[in-house]
Amino acid sequence: MIREFKLRGFKMFAEASFEMAPLTILAGMNGAGKTSVIHALLLLKESVRRGDNIVPLNGPFGLELGSFEDIQNWNTQDSVRFDLTDDNDAVYSWELTGVASSLYAEIQEPGELPMLFIEGERVFQYLCAERYGPRNILGSAALPPDLLEVGFRGEYSAQILYSLDSLSIAEPRRCPGFGEEDAALLKFETERWLSRITRPVQIDTDSISIRTVTALRFRVPDGEWVRPPNMGFGVTYALPVILAGLTAGNGGLLIVENPEAHLHPAGQSQMGYFLAAMASAGVQVVVETHSDHVLNGIRRAIGEHSILTKDQAIIHFFDVDGTDPQTLRFTETGSIASWPRGFFDQYQLDVSALTRVRRPRQ
Repeated sequence: MIREFKLRGFKMFAEASFEMAPLTILAGMNGAGKTSVIHALLLLKESVRRGDNIVPLNGPFGLELGSFEDIQNWNTQDSVRFDLTDDNDAVYSWELTGVASSLYAEIQEPGELPMLFIEGERVFQYLCAERYGPRNILGSAALPPDLLEVGFRGEYSAQILYSLDSLSIAEPRRCPGFGEEDAALLKFETERWLSRITRPVQIDTDSISIRTVTALRFRVPDGEWVRPPNMGFGVTYALPVILAGLTAGNGGLLIVENPEAHLHPAGQSQMGYFLAAMASAGVQVVVETHSDHVLNGIRRAIGEHSILTKDQAIIHFFDVDGTDPQTLRFTETGSIASWPRGFFDQYQLDVSALTRVRRPRQ
């Protein structure tokens, strides 16, 4: 597990350090640096995957970072550096250099790599904000079942369900309320979580032709099967998040951008609970969110359901006032120890403004 992640000379960060927990929440204003933290992790993963000391700045994971001068902090001419500390206090360092106009960076890796970045059974998964919406068919990866992932846009969700439908799900990751007779298999646990987050729903998949594509369809209980466009965006956007969490390797890392996309407020809260449940079950989760409902679902998971302790989740709040990101901590009851101005306070501001409008003028 990553315990601390430092960025030096990368994009807007001359130097910044981020404490990380089983569940790390990145929140705050647009364009304040949240996604840059995720980009740094993705570059490290891609450099390890290639193994040739070169990391492209455009293409992998859908990145479009431009040239080396675009990722180098404008206040320094030093090389870009990332330092990662794991929960055993081992420190790993990467240094990125390059010509200003280069579309790639040359990277010097540590002599030994953390297990998190070594290829394995779904130990590093990333879901971007721009996931696939409702599609009748999805692609299939040319990989054996034990190496399949949902893809950074959720493009292999149907194949994961088709190939791993009978994968056994450990009890800590199972949806609450399951009965003794309920099968602890991927397909059924996915349906239960998806029903909790969106609406009661069942899923069916079918491999087409030579298995280069996989079809997906849904139905409400006792209803007719319908194609994804007739089910809507919320279900198809939430599906890969659930699949990634349920199939992630123990000790793996799951990064999710905007898990709240296209979900009803109640579903957003349940999504927060789901991510907290996965973090409590041995998956390190990094989530970027703009949803107070997702945050409140996590708060309830800590304070009401006690599936995470207050120290197993942490928030980094990014503002645009030029200050460093603030580290916020939870209390045992799920509250935020210090609530800064601008941190998910828009509801209170709007209600106060409406109250003043309604107040009778003296």
